[in-house]
Amino acid sequence: MDVLLLIYSKLTGIALTPWFSIADTQINLFRLLGLIIILLVIWRVGIVLEQTITRIGRDQGKESSPGWYALSRISRYAVWIIGLFIGLSYLGFNMASFAVIGGAIGVGVGFGLQNIISNFVSGIIILIEKIIKVDDFVDLQSGVMGKVTEINLRYTRITTSDLIDIIVPNSEFISGRVVNWTLGERARRLHVPFGVAYGVDKQQVKEAAIAAALSVTGMVHSPEREPDVWLVNFGESSLDFELVVWVGPESIASPGKTQAQFLWAIEDELRKKNIEIPFPQRDLHIRSGTLAVSLNKS
Repeated sequence: MDVLLLIYSKLTGIALTPWFSIADTQINLFRLLGLIIILLVIWRVGIVLEQTITRIGRDQGKESSPGWYALSRISRYAVWIIGLFIGLSYLGFNMASFAVIGGAIGVGVGFGLQNIISNFVSGIIILIEKIIKVDDFVDLQSGVMGKVTEINLRYTRITTSDLIDIIVPNSEFISGRVVNWTLGERARRLHVPFGVAYGVDKQQVKEAAIAAALSVTGMVHSPEREPDVWLVNFGESSLDFELVVWVGPESIASPGKTQAQFLWAIEDELRKKNIEIPFPQRDLHIRSGTLAVSLNKS
């Protein structure tokens, strides 16, 4: 028993031995453990608060609403920031100490933290202004294209049609060009180019292309958004048309696959109507023993 008391006394002495002082607060092992507990509790409270707000939005049928999403994310980060100040106060930092920390942070920003601060502020702007939201399909100036799957204060996660996750700094959405295909409208007009041989009945071409459009899943069909066929160019060897059709959000998220489906259907319908799809041809002419190659543009 005496041995246990001796060990306990030794450990207590080690834990209470001050390492250094902040203002009038002595920092020792016990106080450091207390700080860790405070930070863990605050971290957990922030996550629980975010989950609670998300659950409330789900119960109201608005789980994917950008307002509820922004509120849940900002609430979590606000709790973490408050917890950080509580932890620093527990260590004995006063307002003068915070001023010193602020000056140190300012120096750090000057030496390379400006990108982190820029992304942090940009994340807050994105969440508040709702210029992009989860499930939007975006095309960035850097060439990144895909669906927004997660918005954080420092970065946004974009998932491409090939299910590749790309982490994009939030500042890119503020300082660069962003094409949001689904910001205010969940449908998009798609132009599918194709060509047929000269001399083909244009009305038959139109009927075939519209029939092809109606056979593809994901097309939006309404009186205001009927599929149409435009003659857009007299090509060297073909009449160039465009199938103009509206598609829904599922098709928008895979533009390459969607266009391939329409082209596949168009070729099937043109084949059914025996409408020729032209291709370049070369004629060989032999004159005076010389082989000449010319392009047949008819």
